[in-house]
Amino acid sequence: MNSTEARQEIDRLIAAGDASAAKRALIELWAHEASASAASFVVQRFEQLRAAINLQPYRLAILRSFTVEPMVPLLRAAAFCIGIDLAVHVADFNAYVQAIMDPASTLYGSAPDVVIVAVQTRDIAPDLWNDFTNLNEDQVQSTIARVTNDFQGWIRALRKNTAAHLVLHNFETPVYPSAGLLDAQSNSSQSMAIAQINRSLANLASEQTSVYVLDYDSLVARHGQATWHDERKWLTVRLPISAAHLNHLVEEWMRFLYPLTGKIAKVLVTDLDNTLWGGVIGEDGMVGIKLGTEYPGAAYQAVQRALLDFHRRGILLAVCSKNNREDALEAIEKHPGMLLKSAHFAAVRINWTDKVQNLREIAGELNVGIDSLAFLDDNPIERQQVRTVLPEVFVLDLPSDPMEFARSIRACPLFERLSISTEDHRRGAMYQAQREREQLEQSISSREDFYRSLQQEAEISPLTKANLARIAQLTNKTNQFNLTTRRYSEQQISELVSRAGWGCFSIRVRDRFGDNGLVGVAITRQEGDTAEIDSFLLSCRVIGRTVETAFLSFLADRARANGASRLQGWFLPTKKNAPARDFYSAHGFAAAKQNGDGTLWTLDLKKSFLPAPEWIRLRIVNGDK
Repeated sequence: MNSTEARQEIDRLIAAGDASAAKRALIELWAHEASASAASFVVQRFEQLRAAINLQPYRLAILRSFTVEPMVPLLRAAAFCIGIDLAVHVADFNAYVQAIMDPASTLYGSAPDVVIVAVQTRDIAPDLWNDFTNLNEDQVQSTIARVTNDFQGWIRALRKNTAAHLVLHNFETPVYPSAGLLDAQSNSSQSMAIAQINRSLANLASEQTSVYVLDYDSLVARHGQATWHDERKWLTVRLPISAAHLNHLVEEWMRFLYPLTGKIAKVLVTDLDNTLWGGVIGEDGMVGIKLGTEYPGAAYQAVQRALLDFHRRGILLAVCSKNNREDALEAIEKHPGMLLKSAHFAAVRINWTDKVQNLREIAGELNVGIDSLAFLDDNPIERQQVRTVLPEVFVLDLPSDPMEFARSIRACPLFERLSISTEDHRRGAMYQAQREREQLEQSISSREDFYRSLQQEAEISPLTKANLARIAQLTNKTNQFNLTTRRYSEQQISELVSRAGWGCFSIRVRDRFGDNGLVGVAITRQEGDTAEIDSFLLSCRVIGRTVETAFLSFLADRARANGASRLQGWFLPTKKNAPARDFYSAHGFAAAKQNGDGTLWTLDLKKSFLPAPEWIRLRIVNGDK
């Protein structure tokens, strides 16, 4: 089907009222034709479908020193295709300083969720860009200090006036340095001066919450410095980027929007034959498969290296392969070219069962939503079946050349993360420990004996700088045991807790099998004699082990100690938080109010007590505000 036919089919589906099919067709059209004309069509049709499909609203503001308007439709089309209804505010050309420093500017009036600051080297440091050879070392250092101080002030002003995430472009180096080959021979070169600014910018971002750096210099280099720029367009319409590369900048912006909006994969489920190794293990045998440091086996080792990097980011790995289990496991454990071992996989399905069923089972075993899975398979027929039957699963399309597999996998934005916690690093080991807990549970008949045998210890702490990132991460990724599913950034949490009566607490759990890490968050506020739970959530790793009761007991005791006579909290149902539906009622709360969003539950603290389970040793860390 050509582009014209595809558009006609989309219009037919919309006219027929088949919003789901129209959405899928629009996504497919954009995947094959990410052009300006396609962007206009995709945006218009998604706007027609807005009332019939589930879209997540999100607001983005762009502060810039160059023309970005042609990229806005491309950005909105790409966002629509992942379920984001993106409103884009573009500040006036080259007026980013005024927008940042004026609390009454339209920037802040647009109430952005994320702000992108896109400023060119030639605009913020024209002397370094155009006149470097005329500068002495003191002048170079003065410019570096000025740019660094400017950004420090701008970040401070943005932080004062908005809780939005900030994404800062860093600065590109010239294609041809002013000194030519001599630039690489000098300790105080033009390239090094710009690199020094970039290091300072990274340091500034690391000192703040929800501030990130977009490596614009690497982006330009990755796609080719020599072809990135269009000097004619720069001089005529102040658009420095050639038409062929506009989408590359849009894709880089989208790489930030994926994790910021929670559009991420928690589990990468991979095939084996011709995906993790070349050949078919059942036919070629362990000695016949292609896997190693030389061509062609190097292509598959590169895939495994990419998956190992994902594993270290906290992304779970799983196997879904049609194979003889013994043959495949032998290759995984014993082949000298294997980088991934059985211990790296949180779930394994090696059988002759339909892959769709195996994917459902993997999601159930790992206690994640089916939409948390990404599927990697070299076979286009298997990919199409999964895409058709399980549209919630993200299916990676691989190129025909295995040498390009690893590059394609690494380019997928679903695996991007903007921060990595200790829990992320240890997630694979945590799932191994969970399997051991399940084996123990099956061997003990009494539920209370099982709880006691776990030897659980829980530590409840107030908000600190050390746990802020993990707390924000949990509020944005926890879906199943989440009473209100309110999403908060690090900046927003910090601002909430700075208010009178508000508190934020985390719970960390250890047991005989290991450290589960920081697994729960509660955000509360108290006004007069009423304490309210704004947010209460737990990782699926500890659901059903009475950790939730211990956490709620602490909140009730704290509210009572602070003079409250009533503890209340909303349950706001979503498609995913059914496991938390009966939490309040099971702990003695009574339904007090109901509206279209959910139910408000209350507990009389004068008449009711919530003791912590005796089999959990509870430790409260001082520092409560």
